[in-house]
Amino acid sequence: MQALIVTAHPAADSLTQAVARQLQAGIASRPGHGASLAELTAEGFDPRFSAADHAQFQRRGPTPADVLAEQRRIDGAQALVLVYPVYWWAMPGLLKGWIDRVFTRGWAYDERPDGGIEKLLGRLPVQLVGLGGADQGTYARRGYDSAMRTQIEQGIFGYCGAPVVGAEFLLHDDEAGRQAALRRGFALGAALPAAVAALR
Repeated sequence: MQALIVTAHPAADSLTQAVARQLQAGIASRPGHGASLAELTAEGFDPRFSAADHAQFQRRGPTPADVLAEQRRIDGAQALVLVYPVYWWAMPGLLKGWIDRVFTRGWAYDERPDGGIEKLLGRLPVQLVGLGGADQGTYARRGYDSAMRTQIEQGIFGYCGAPVVGAEFLLHDDEAGRQAALRRGFALGAALPAAVAALR
């Protein structure tokens, strides 16, 4: 299995990036498996949904070249992993813009003549890893955990048919929490090949 790990954090030395690298190492610890990293900030991906993106959605224009490149990168992977910091109880704008632009009609989903939705990403298992600077009690008490799962798991990937094999919030408010997040990142990576194989 080859996975694509996508991150969106402006700091190369962030915990988000460190957890992504631990996930990559965990996947690679399983013989025959590996992962590549797509660091959207470092790569300069433009998250703005432009007139060209809208024209593609309306079937009045071609898919922009940078979007096609991202779709090809995803098509070359057997699993997608999103690792992101939680900003205002959601994913960062850069990552959301990547989804807005890349998960296009005709590639991620389509509309049937009867008005129903055709889910086109059943081939793409997804692992979600959000990093937050609060404790689990805060997330549960305010309903943030369930709200984010509804928005991301169902609203995005469920709509496209991509099976979510795991969704975790790695919450840290001290150094011990950060170290635990790194260990959990490696464990999630090591477990991912088996989780993906179980879907086959």
